[in-house]
Amino acid sequence: MAHIKASKDRLISRVRRIGGQVAAVERALGEEAGCSTILQQVAAVRGAVNGLLDEIIAEHLDEHVAKPGLEDSDRAAAARELIAVIRRYSK
Repeated sequence: MAHIKASKDRLISRVRRIGGQVAAVERALGEEAGCSTILQQVAAVRGAVNGLLDEIIAEHLDEHVAKPGLEDSDRAAAARELIAVIRRYSK
């Protein structure tokens, strides 16, 4: 996936920030922080993961579904992959 390689550093940075957010949730739980604080942190993690997912989905669409010159079979396979991910995510 050349498009993932091109954005690898940026994506890894996002994943590391998400890891830091998850670690903050763990610390808050260990320190018995208030429910509101923990809920806000968990919501922030969810938003960050959703942002990462959105970015990768957009790259997938651009490179494997909408890119001019793709074979119809390749385009259909990429669309099926994306549908499977969206179905898994929405459960």
